[in-house]
Amino acid sequence: MPRIYELPGHIADLIAAGEVVERPASVVKELIENSIDAGATVITVEISSGGMTYMRVTDNGCGIAPEDAKLAFLRHATSKLKDAEGLSAINTLGFRGEALAAIAAVSRIEFYSRVAGEKMGVNLSLEAGEIAEESAAGCPEGTTIIVRDLFFNTPARLKFMKSDRAESAAVSNAVLRCALGSPEVSVRFIRDGKTEFHTPGDYRIDSCVYSLFGAEFAEGLAQAESENESVLVQGFVSNPLNARGNRSFQFFFVNGRSIRSKTLQAALEQAYQNVLPQGKYPACVLYITTNPADVDVNVHPSKLEIKFVSDKQVFDGVYYAAKGAVDPTPMRLGDNDAPQINTLTTPSVNDVPIQTRLPISTGGGFKAMPTDEFKKSYKFSEFKSEPPSAHERGAYAPVHDEKPGMYETKFTQKQDITEPAAFRVIGEAMGTYVLVELPDSILLIDKHAAHERIHFNALKSGEFEPMSQSLITPVICRHGFEDAAVLLENAELLDKFGFLVEQLGDGTVAARRIPAEIDIDEAESALSEISAELLRGQSSTPAKYDNILRTVACKAAIKAGKSSEPRELEVLCKRVVSGEIRFCPHGRPVSFEITKASLDRSFKRS
Repeated sequence: MPRIYELPGHIADLIAAGEVVERPASVVKELIENSIDAGATVITVEISSGGMTYMRVTDNGCGIAPEDAKLAFLRHATSKLKDAEGLSAINTLGFRGEALAAIAAVSRIEFYSRVAGEKMGVNLSLEAGEIAEESAAGCPEGTTIIVRDLFFNTPARLKFMKSDRAESAAVSNAVLRCALGSPEVSVRFIRDGKTEFHTPGDYRIDSCVYSLFGAEFAEGLAQAESENESVLVQGFVSNPLNARGNRSFQFFFVNGRSIRSKTLQAALEQAYQNVLPQGKYPACVLYITTNPADVDVNVHPSKLEIKFVSDKQVFDGVYYAAKGAVDPTPMRLGDNDAPQINTLTTPSVNDVPIQTRLPISTGGGFKAMPTDEFKKSYKFSEFKSEPPSAHERGAYAPVHDEKPGMYETKFTQKQDITEPAAFRVIGEAMGTYVLVELPDSILLIDKHAAHERIHFNALKSGEFEPMSQSLITPVICRHGFEDAAVLLENAELLDKFGFLVEQLGDGTVAARRIPAEIDIDEAESALSEISAELLRGQSSTPAKYDNILRTVACKAAIKAGKSSEPRELEVLCKRVVSGEIRFCPHGRPVSFEITKASLDRSFKRS
């Protein structure tokens, strides 16, 4: 049996660092949170080379006294938590006392800090967690931390780092989320000597959003607010006409902390269930305020995920806030409860008064209804949660090569129909389904799904290269820092599909060339979906390549609801009837057959 050994302290520190510090963005996030906890009203973040060689965070917070400076870099040393009771109601962004120790263990650090009113501050130099030098220093009030050569002593970690562009984008996104979560703090972000953004720190959500995302995004938002017994929700949600191609512009903050939450995501999207087309997602900037005792923020190493005492309360708060903004004047259809959350329990909670309110613009936009009034205004039976369809699961559905051959339906025996049987196109129904008469049955064909599969097969087989259309006026895609970076990094791959993208800065790219068969109006949505696919993993894998092909094929296919030329329908139906096309690239069937025998039975003719 193997012996058990106690790990040396420096190995334990490296393991702890690995849990907290994944990449430069992790470092910047932890340092900004410490600055906010220290009462800073002005924070400046500067990076070079994606943050791998240089990161600097400066604040005007309370500072650290010289006698406490060395303690700050010890594991589990913190000024934010004093006893076990404090864990039950955490109201600071940091609390574990791990961040500085973890960062110091895998980098070289210069630390400067001066307490307000003191003449001199303190300077520490650290390498791999060990203090190399300590001295008095003349420095501004507050704290400045410079982090150099991240992972210099853990080469194995370096191979997992991405390009400077990708790491810079991740840092930009982390700083943006911290700034958005604290509109009372002025945050400046400088990347490679250039200021990327600068928030005013005037406590106003609307001006913070405007400074980070620009006028076009801000003007497409509607004011949202909802309040129940223990949860206050405030902020903005996107107008249905300003929906996005992915979820990268959904920002949720709980008591000032940026989080990821499938519960909140589901609540938001359910509010848009009947007003957004498939493949479109609402954007939001929502602040959830609740009693800290009703939230467990200690369930994730990076504190990105949390647990609520009552998922139902929070779900309802987000749902009603978004629904009230999307449709502020609903007809009164009866009294019903809110929609249910799938697979979620609802523990009992204590009533907690909500007093904290953030300033929101009072001009323009929609005004949310009070929650109690809104609950009486909708019949919620139409908003039941349902499992995603095969089309919605498309990004994860396996792709099978479709080849002509044996074709079997529910009503027929296997038969070789490589050559199509005799058929007649009767017409179209609802601009979506093509009705085809066969000798002993009627076939309904989803023309978009069938055309999508035809495009997909052609692209995948290399039968033809997509023709491009050069645009006089480029399509401007404001997708965010990480989405823009991944598109630019894969510019060569995109060129194979007919896209030419160029960097404009501030998380924005310009599409100067797009595939000829994609409408200009679809270009931004297509690139948004492609960026989401690329961010899920390595683009070199066959599955990832297939997912991009799906997106291109979908955008190029005939759109449901639009009438088609007879000749176009004849060609499409021939390929479906032959058995060559059976499923769309997302796994949905492209046709449904009704036999004459089943019709006879339905009409009591048999």
